[in-house]
Amino acid sequence: MDDDGFELHDLRVEVVAPPDARIFCGAKPGDSFELRGEMLHLPPGQGFSIYSLAALLPLLPAKQRATDPNDWMSTDAEVACPDPNCPTRFRITRIGKRRFSHGAVTAVPLGPTS
Repeated sequence: MDDDGFELHDLRVEVVAPPDARIFCGAKPGDSFELRGEMLHLPPGQGFSIYSLAALLPLLPAKQRATDPNDWMSTDAEVACPDPNCPTRFRITRIGKRRFSHGAVTAVPLGPTS
């Protein structure tokens, strides 16, 4: 096989909330992070709740991959804060694509059953 490449979307996750909302997760509207490949990048000096991150983590790898246009993963962009009393949402936006080589990210070779 000549090309062992694949693409993943880079993602931006941004906090959105109604104006003047009382926020319980420690976030502020506009707080964000980016996921580039497998690396999470936060702006300098900004934190992010581990509980909010835990709610988002299962969705991020799926959002990174190509999906059918009719799949809800392609259309639904906002995830609710895991605190039921917190009105924030986390908007996940695809911001670009990044190409990877299978051989550079795993020791398992491509083969007929891959």
